Amino acid sequence: MVMERLDKLIASTGRWSRREAKEMIRAGRVLVDGRPAAGPEDRADPRVNAITVDGEPLDWRLFTYIMLHKPAGLLSATEDARQRTVLDLLPPELRRRGLFPVGRLDRDTEGLLLLTNDGDLAHRLLSPKKHVEKIYYARLDAPLGEEDRAAFARGLVLEDGLRCLPASLELLGDGREARIGLREGKFHQIKRMTASRGAKVLYLKRLSMGPLELDPALPKGAYRALTEEEVREIGGKL
Repeated sequence: MVMERLDKLIASTGRWSRREAKEMIRAGRVLVDGRPAAGPEDRADPRVNAITVDGEPLDWRLFTYIMLHKPAGLLSATEDARQRTVLDLLPPELRRRGLFPVGRLDRDTEGLLLLTNDGDLAHRLLSPKKHVEKIYYARLDAPLGEEDRAAFARGLVLEDGLRCLPASLELLGDGREARIGLREGKFHQIKRMTASRGAKVLYLKRLSMGPLELDPALPKGAYRALTEEEVREIGGKL
């Protein structure tokens, strides 16, 4: 059982500030199990106690998991003084929940980006030791072939000395398109890997992260909450 201060629980939803939560509690607008809360310092467990604000159930959850279809042109960061970030696509109530992107997509890369405030899950998904594969679609300016596929599978060593873990390279069409699977995420890694084989990335999109796949019905710049099944599949907490 998680007993938290009532004002902190209400503020954690992102809809109200801590000060606003205290004011609502003192005004009798917050009920716990049908009775007005005595004060902001009252403690409750939202998984056990029925908490309402102005008659509406409190929309509380331990962690938040958001699937975002990242468009090009935005930074995968929580904030930046000069450029827009992926969090700028979210409404204020979600931004106040302390969400952050799990891993980074380059500014010009599109596709699946998971936003959450579950730090343990983020660590598990990003750790190379966990072998969570990320699949990308790449369009190239020159074709790759079977020798390149074999080189990816062995694990490339780039000119700057970076040793890449073995990666999958599925050639599409004439080899100018490919699906690439990585179990790590170094800076500009796919671009550097394909460049080492003589091909420049013209377009890059992340399609999946482990069992989580980008919803094909989700337009660029749009987001949605993960379903309970998706949360379970990636090892999140409901």
